[in-house]
Amino acid sequence: MSSTPVVHDQAFPDRPVRIIDPFGAGGGVDVIARALARRLAAAWGQPAIVENHPGAGSTAAPALVAKAPPDGYTLLINTSAQAYSAARTGELPYDPLRDFVPVAALTSQPYVLVAGAQSGITTIGELAAAASDRPGEIRFASAGTGTGTHLAVAKLNRDLGIAAVHTPPAATDAITDVIAGTAAGHTTYAMLPIPPAAPYLQDGGLVALGVSTARRSRLLPDIPPLTEAGVAGFDFPIWYGIWAPAQTPAGIVSTLARDIADALATAELSEWLTQHDADPMHMSPAEFGAFVVSEAERAAVLLPAS
Repeated sequence: MSSTPVVHDQAFPDRPVRIIDPFGAGGGVDVIARALARRLAAAWGQPAIVENHPGAGSTAAPALVAKAPPDGYTLLINTSAQAYSAARTGELPYDPLRDFVPVAALTSQPYVLVAGAQSGITTIGELAAAASDRPGEIRFASAGTGTGTHLAVAKLNRDLGIAAVHTPPAATDAITDVIAGTAAGHTTYAMLPIPPAAPYLQDGGLVALGVSTARRSRLLPDIPPLTEAGVAGFDFPIWYGIWAPAQTPAGIVSTLARDIADALATAELSEWLTQHDADPMHMSPAEFGAFVVSEAERAAVLLPAS
């Protein structure tokens, strides 16, 4: 948190607030951003406008927010990748820790570990055996270097002693790549958010090996957590949060955090989150800031091994 004096602006917000999303319309971040924005707009009597700014490997949106006026009217919504990207500071036009104020943790959700049906892999044990038989040849997909989908598999590989090649998708996305299989350099497995993976699990293109949190997914109740499937202690959710530009006054950060917490607690949004397999994260801005630092430190350990 910055040392900027506390400012209690009773009029905030008195005009529209922009919520900048690093991904395209219809994705997991966009869906939760728009559900939250509806509640905030109702509470504020001011528009809360979600703007999609994909590009530059999902760094275009954070770069925009980092340069925005620190007045609370331009916010960033992002996944855990915002914290993980701190391990890549030299590659970015902004510092993910110093150029932002953590405002509010939103929700966490399980990933699902999947393999392509054509691979013949249906369990964690079979995945580990395939990697052992072909060390350094098995490939895994992700949404990009340093994302949660990348680091969750990096941790899994470390825990199981798997040597695999990371191949972030280029012309294809991670799901398409895994379904296509090992031919022509495609991939065998990936850790994916559940909603986009679910249709391919239902039609048989993907096989679920386990979910990434200690609890079962409400969307995939028959799929065991990885910790039950042979990976002791594994717990790696995808989580979402809100950030503001550095030097945003503490009073405005406090107001935003309070209003976001109130929105998450409404019956309407609470029910919506349950339906989308999301668990609210209850943290103060200071607690969220400490959590972001701890997640950045976890990424720094995992990235060299990935």
